[in-house]
Amino acid sequence: MRCAVNGLESEPVLRKLFAFPAHLEHLGVVFIRWTFLRAIFHRGWWLATTLYLVVEAQLTPLQLVTLGTAQGVTVVIFEVPAGVVADTVSRKWSIVLAHLLMGIAMLATGLVTSFQALLMTQMLWGLSWTLSSGADVAWLTDELKNPEHSPLIIGAAARWGQIGAAAGLIGVGLVAWATTLSTAMIIAGSAMLALGIYVLLAFPEHNFVRQSAAARGTVVELFTKGMAVARLDRAVGLLLAITFVINGADEVFSRLFAKRLIELGLPEVPHPVLWLTLLGLATLATGAIALQVVESRLNDIHRRGLIFRVACGVGCFGLLLFALAPNHWVAMAGVILVHGIAWNITRVISIIWMNNRVEGEIRATMQSMLAQAENLGEVCLGFSLAVVAQLLHIPAAIIGAALLVLFADRLIRQLRAQS
Repeated sequence: MRCAVNGLESEPVLRKLFAFPAHLEHLGVVFIRWTFLRAIFHRGWWLATTLYLVVEAQLTPLQLVTLGTAQGVTVVIFEVPAGVVADTVSRKWSIVLAHLLMGIAMLATGLVTSFQALLMTQMLWGLSWTLSSGADVAWLTDELKNPEHSPLIIGAAARWGQIGAAAGLIGVGLVAWATTLSTAMIIAGSAMLALGIYVLLAFPEHNFVRQSAAARGTVVELFTKGMAVARLDRAVGLLLAITFVINGADEVFSRLFAKRLIELGLPEVPHPVLWLTLLGLATLATGAIALQVVESRLNDIHRRGLIFRVACGVGCFGLLLFALAPNHWVAMAGVILVHGIAWNITRVISIIWMNNRVEGEIRATMQSMLAQAENLGEVCLGFSLAVVAQLLHIPAAIIGAALLVLFADRLIRQLRAQS
């Protein structure tokens, strides 16, 4: 039903939440549907994996973040080459190969518990993401009849990603509760493998011109051009720096929040996985609503910058709330603010800003550089904060993450001045 506000009818929130952008062309629907399905399998898998690493593998705080560091090092090494390959060989096939490797990594993680074996699966998982990050947005922009609609589609896809993640939390969470964490992880990995077939069948590639073997020397040329853009375009350099800092804060928080909740007394009845499922659902609902609110404003560069800063403010507050929480309920509220609002919005804005800033020839390469900045932040800053958590305690590391987000806000002010 509709409700009247100041004499006008407003659409129900749920209808807006599940709506697609107006006059959306077919490839936009395909992209959003793929994002939705991938989020189901990935987020459900990560829910089970988060507990698996703490409860079954019994990893220490330093080991937990070291997994992310190893994954990040892999991405740093392969991200830009993978992006250049997507720019010269095929964007569609990069995504297909990504699903193959990702599914294998997800499956294998549920079959091992030793730290060394988990290190290998996480590195393979990181490699898989290098093949799809950047290639997906570049494919969409190339194949759309109206490329100027890509910001709206990317924003809508992020919102539907939240909805898919919620479905994954429920589905995989129930499977984990009814069977085992390992079983749920293996099922999610198998589904991710199958999703690669959807990409193979539903993603056309008509506007991409594959380079000949002789022309693939442009790999070095495109990489060099991308580095030059990052060096000479101050806005691009600031975007990379902001991404580096925010993801350093995100790494230590994302890897340690479950362990911290258990330390604060997360109930064991009926099962910790169900409590984390409920937390995840609350986080995703908040994130989907937040993305829906800002979605229509992301084409306006001035509003975009303001939203960027507000998201950082919310993230800083949420991190401090989590670090200083007296119990697991208050800490959960901090998780919702950080994961539900701050990280969702900052990531979408970074992708859109970079996508609009650079030309088509190096678009995937620059998106890969953005992803590389994410992983460099995880490797350098995230690991440093993990050492703090190991030597002192988790709250000290989270306070350090909040200080990083404050610094990112300062960089965003400079970015707005450049745009």
